[in-house]
Formats: sequence, structure tokens, C-alpha cells
Amino acid sequence: MNPRVRRGVALAFLVFLLVQLGALALVPTFFERGYQTVEDPGDPTNSLLYVGAVLVATALMLAAFKFDLDWVVRAVIVLTSGLLAWYVVAAVVPPVTVGGVNVLALGLSALVPIGLWRYPEWYVIDAAGVLMGAGAAGLFGISFGLLPAIVLLTVLAVYDAISVYGTEHMLDLAEGVMDLRIPVVLVIPLEWSYSLLDEDFSGADAVGENGAADGDAGDESVTDAGGEAVADGEAVANGDGPTAEADGVDGARSRVEADDVEGAGSKEEADEAAVERDAFFIGLGDAVIPTVMIASAAFFSSAPSLGVPGLSALNLPALCSMLGTFCGLGVLMWMVTKGRAHAGLPLLNGGAIGGYLLGAVLVGVPLVEAIGLAQFL
Repeated sequence: MNPRVRRGVALAFLVFLLVQLGALALVPTFFERGYQTVEDPGDPTNSLLYVGAVLVATALMLAAFKFDLDWVVRAVIVLTSGLLAWYVVAAVVPPVTVGGVNVLALGLSALVPIGLWRYPEWYVIDAAGVLMGAGAAGLFGISFGLLPAIVLLTVLAVYDAISVYGTEHMLDLAEGVMDLRIPVVLVIPLEWSYSLLDEDFSGADAVGENGAADGDAGDESVTDAGGEAVADGEAVANGDGPTAEADGVDGARSRVEADDVEGAGSKEEADEAAVERDAFFIGLGDAVIPTVMIASAAFFSSAPSLGVPGLSALNLPALCSMLGTFCGLGVLMWMVTKGRAHAGLPLLNGGAIGGYLLGAVLVGVPLVEAIGLAQFL
């Protein structure tokens, strides 16, 4: 593998790890602060309601882009980042209250939307994404019991495959989201000198009905910057540059397409084209969704804690779920470097669920209990 790509893959693994560790650290505190968002975390219909919310958010974003309301999408995501930052920061910083308001938490959390709005460089977006991802996964982790979490990840993985290999409806979102520079995607540069602010995505033409714009002469180019996108929602990569689409923090679809690679005359040419990029763009939802399973396993499983300092909720099922996610991420990134079209969540969610079930069996938790069916029997 190209050394630049190896560094990018390593950075992607690090970002995923930070999201997972952050969620695990926040789980006990979130529960103590009453952040659980549903009355019955064991109700699997909660997952279906969430999937419905994803579909609605997707439709709204498509409509916003169609009517040139990109700024509304950016404003909503930036404000959402501030809200999630508040949940996280207020849970971990000492209370410094004025008039009943924790002004220290308010000031620190306000830095996130301000930074995103004023200076959305890649490291600002990634830092905000890790904070948001850990907060979102922690919130959903204590709100989705084991069965709802498994249902959620399974349905979203299926939806991912359908949206990538079937309807491809998420491609329409790819046109506008990169120019918004918002943390629905994590930016993984292959060179430290890379600057997202120097990229010009605004001149991108419409993506063709059959996927990404080709890099061949006469075809419409998505952007003139080299790169590859793996988006929260869906990402498209080609030799000319990246484009990505997303439906928000909780997006569930990930895709890579490389038309230049597909048109290459040999496997060697395809591999060379696949590594000639400036950055990977990985969907924040691809990090958040499998981490929901990890957080749920840590919070709801009857397995004993491993006693890791600062991660009191971590148990073997959660640890194995983390390892399973990284196995899926490894395959996913290998496919990205080869320029293969793919859906991401089947790999990531499959690894998270499979790893969790393996860990539960290893500590002696009955499979019926591990799946969350015991309460219904």
C-alpha cells in the first residue's frame, strides 16, 4: 500500500477509536444526568422510528439542495454540532454557574459551531466530528437496548446496500455537501499540508444519473481537487476529485465509486489511480452507527466490567464489538484503496454485531439474552 495511503488509513482508525472511547467514557455520565431519550430502551420499535427519521432527514436535505437552500443545511448541522458539544462538555467539565447556567460548558461548547462556521479546516471538522460522534453514540447507546441496537444496525446496513446498489438516490446529495464543509464527513488527509479550505467544490456540476462524474475528457467533473470520498450518506470518488453526500450526523450510507479506476486498462493502472488522492472523506455516521452497538453492549450487557480506568462501562462484549468494527473498517479501507464500489455499513455494522455476540458468548451470556429476546420469552 502507498505510504501516504497507509498514513490515511491509520488516521481513519484513530478517529474511529476516539469516537468509540469517547462514547464509552460518556455512557455512565450520560445515564446519571438523565440523558436517556426513551422510556423503554428495550422496545425495538424505537429503532424503526429512528430509521424513519433518517428517511425524513434525507428527503429534507434533497429538497434543500434542489431549491438552493444549502445554507439552511449548513446552519442546521452547525447548530446541531453546538447542541451535541453542549451535552458532552456539560457532562465532563466542572460546573461554573452564573444564573443557573454552566457558563464554562456553554463557552467551550460554543467554540465548536463558531469554529465550524468561521474556519472549517479539516482538523476543525474532524475535532468537531469526534466530539459529536462520541456524544451521539453515547446518547443512542443508553437509549437503545441490545435488541433495538441490533435491529437498528441491521436495518441501516440493509438500507445502505439498497441506497448504494439499488436506488442510488443518495447521489443527489453528493453535489452540495462537500462545499458546505460540515462535520457530516470526517476528512482524512494523506498529507499534513493538505487544506480543505483550498479545495474548490463550488464549481461542481451535477452528478450523472449513473453515479460519479467521470475523469475522462468530455465528462462533467465533480471537483478539480484530487481525492476520494467515503461519505456519511454516500461518497463518490474519482480521479478528478471527491464529492460526498450526507443526511446528517446519523447518516447510514457509505459508498465509493472510482470511474477513472473502472475505466483503467489494467488492474495495475486501476490500483495506481485509486491511490492518487489528497484525502479520504469518511462519513461521520459510519463511525457513529456501529459505536451505538458498542455503547449499548457496554451499558446493557450483564457481562462484568473489565475494570479499565476511565472506561468503567467497558466489558468483553463491548470490546469484541470494537474489534469487530475495526475488522469491518479494515476491509472497507482496503476496498477503498483498490477503488472498488461498496456499501460501508454492512461491513462496519456486521463486524460490530458479530463481535458483540462473540464476546457475549465468551463470557457465558446466553445467546437469547445477548440478542435481547429474553424479556419477550
